[in-house]
Amino acid sequence: NERMNGALLPSAREYFHCYGLTPEMLGLAKPDAIVMHPGPMNRGVEIDSDVADGPQAVILPQVTFGIAVRMAVMGILAGN
Repeated sequence: NERMNGALLPSAREYFHCYGLTPEMLGLAKPDAIVMHPGPMNRGVEIDSDVADGPQAVILPQVTFGIAVRMAVMGILAGN
């Protein structure tokens, strides 16, 4: 909610209704679509928990591999 101070939408519920990723919205995607999110995630504001924890979500591997990739890039840039 701290990210929404001064927003044009009056509530987190309305924001989710307009922009949140719900199972219904995901149902409009191709069957092999994957769900990614870099985190931190605002469940119920950006993404429904059923979607975030569902079979199409690759969020945990994305976060895990993202840390390793960023560390490798920083090492290369630092000349290590």
